[in-house]
Amino acid sequence: MDISQIDAEPIWLSLKLAGLTVLILLVLGTPIAWWLSQTRSRSKVVIEAVVALPLVLPPTVLGFYLLILLGPNGWVGGPVQALTGSALSFSFAGLVFASTLYSLPFVVQPLHSAFESIGKAPMETAQSLGASRLDAFFSVICPLARRGYLTAVVLGFAHTLGEFGVVLMVGGNIPGKTKVISIEIYDRVEILEYTQAHVLSAGLLIFSFLVLVMVYSINRKLPVQVT
Repeated sequence: MDISQIDAEPIWLSLKLAGLTVLILLVLGTPIAWWLSQTRSRSKVVIEAVVALPLVLPPTVLGFYLLILLGPNGWVGGPVQALTGSALSFSFAGLVFASTLYSLPFVVQPLHSAFESIGKAPMETAQSLGASRLDAFFSVICPLARRGYLTAVVLGFAHTLGEFGVVLMVGGNIPGKTKVISIEIYDRVEILEYTQAHVLSAGLLIFSFLVLVMVYSINRKLPVQVT
């Protein structure tokens, strides 16, 4: 098995894509998850369904609509192309946008569960002691929700690292630009280079197993929050 023939660029691109996606999702997912855990609005069920939609949609369906949305004539891609001169489709920025939507439930749902398990009492207690709502959230709620954050980060990163259908539809297969590790495995299989495909696939398999072991073991050591 000649590992030297493995192209490291798709691996680096996948790690960069997963890291950026998780950072964006933490910023966007935290207020969404907090709102879902606190609100009694009738629109909550609609927002929950929208967040969970990538879990049930075939990746090619989501990828197709994202391709239209991010293309030169799309609602997002059109204005971006007018400003920058290039559309988001078949670009790394488009991959980040698509991955953020595709991995949204893997970050929002663990955070939502964590915030619900904390309840309203810690926030109310902190505010009664003079803390602002924002200060109470970052100094009290976020530390209490660390199990949820840990699970969200790991699941969001691992899911983005292994995605295939959406990245193929939105980013295509451009070496050095949009060709991530899952596309590289597909390419290797197509040209019957099974040895390289085995190495890359085994790497993803071992990585996925290790991150799940890490999540379960760390979660067992962290205390459970009781409302």
